[in-house]
Amino acid sequence: MAEAPTCSCGQNEKKRIIFPCAGQANTGQLTNLAAIQLTEEGYGSIACVALLAIGSEGLVRNAKAADEVVVLDGCPMLCAKKIAEAQGVPVGQHLIMTELGITKGPSKNYTQDDVEKIVAACWKGEGRTKKAATPGKKTGGKDNGCGCGCDGTC
Repeated sequence: MAEAPTCSCGQNEKKRIIFPCAGQANTGQLTNLAAIQLTEEGYGSIACVALLAIGSEGLVRNAKAADEVVVLDGCPMLCAKKIAEAQGVPVGQHLIMTELGITKGPSKNYTQDDVEKIVAACWKGEGRTKKAATPGKKTGGKDNGCGCGCDGTC
């Protein structure tokens, strides 16, 4: 389920980076499984939060340049979000598995339905921060964010 119609020229497709906390509990493991599925579905690209934590220059640069950074945290410790913020990476969408009704427990205590719940929440835009349209992008009066100059007609 796409959140907005895709421009035929491809210019208004968001470039997302997904950082799962990938913690040892079931909720952390679910973030990784959901991020893999979201990547396979074309929602964004999974990236390593541990690499972000050590300040990998290339990853930090790419994350800051992305249209949106999605952080999936397993629990209220918010490890992945804190790592992103410590590197100055703005978080555009943040989901916490325990707030989605998933009880934290042993690492293999989850179902495919739990993964689907997280994936669906991402596609629905849950946990998304509101921000203004990117400066310099034409909107054609439709706030579609397409920057190709089609004025929202393609």
